Amino acid sequence: MKSLLRRAFFYLVTAWAAISLNFLIPRIMPGDPAEHLINQFHGRLSPSAVTAMRALFGQSDKSLWQQYLDYWHNVFTGDFGLSYAYYPATVSEVLRTSMWWTLVLITLCTVIAFVLGTGLGVLAGWKRGTWLDSLVPVTTFVSSIPYFWFAIIVVLLFAMTLKWFPISGGYSWDATIGLNWPFISSALYYAVLPAFTIIAASVGGWLIGMRNMMVTTLSEDYVRLAEAKGLPPRRVVFTYAARNAMLPSLSGFAMSLGFVVGGSIVTEVVFNYPGIGTVLFKAAQAADYPLMSAIFLFITVMVLIANLLADVAYTFLDPRTREA
Repeated sequence: MKSLLRRAFFYLVTAWAAISLNFLIPRIMPGDPAEHLINQFHGRLSPSAVTAMRALFGQSDKSLWQQYLDYWHNVFTGDFGLSYAYYPATVSEVLRTSMWWTLVLITLCTVIAFVLGTGLGVLAGWKRGTWLDSLVPVTTFVSSIPYFWFAIIVVLLFAMTLKWFPISGGYSWDATIGLNWPFISSALYYAVLPAFTIIAASVGGWLIGMRNMMVTTLSEDYVRLAEAKGLPPRRVVFTYAARNAMLPSLSGFAMSLGFVVGGSIVTEVVFNYPGIGTVLFKAAQAADYPLMSAIFLFITVMVLIANLLADVAYTFLDPRTREA
């Protein structure tokens, strides 16, 4: 318990530092967030219009310390101002409508790829030298293909040539968003190609990493002792070997969950999927600093939560990390 409390305190300090940097970096950059939008009018705005536009987008004349306190208030209340790219929608509204697309699709695919890859890695390490080892070069080759190129190939083959799936989008234009079967079935249909791309491109890394760790762990003394005691092979593999071999993969899985939003950019842009990755891409094009800052904050929180959950899982899986 002391170990978990100490780690929780560490993550709180890390969250404070990350949020403070997220506040400070946009403010030390040249110019200000509203300047990019004002420059698009090429000097045709009157001084009063410029002042009104800066006030509209939250540009304040307050001191840096007061802005910092206001920023923390906004973090806890979820008020990040208006979005330039999606005006007149607020940043919170844009995040609310896009985050679920990313969290459901990308997170679910990451979990599936992790479970499938580590499961096949356990079997390949246990039955090394058999036909299961042939999965390693195949999946590694797929994983080594540039991500955007692999996604384009998938679109070209299954959407444009075979016409089995739609080229882009998240749901049919005539579907009404909500908990109704026409919308859910349409969203599932449109998610097939992005999901296949993510899983196919990710499973190879989990497989080869878990396979190599299994080979190493199976040669450890405690595994050989378990075999010498006459324990069933399945118990030796899954209780003694796989449990310990999975620890490095678990840490990597936590990091992949944390960066699931950032890693979704390429997939969502290629498939024009309505998630946070696409929103971040459009925000960068429009220099929408409030929206980008909120997304970066969201990614930071995701990474910290994922790593905290990984530490908790470590405590239960590996007794050596516990304090007496």
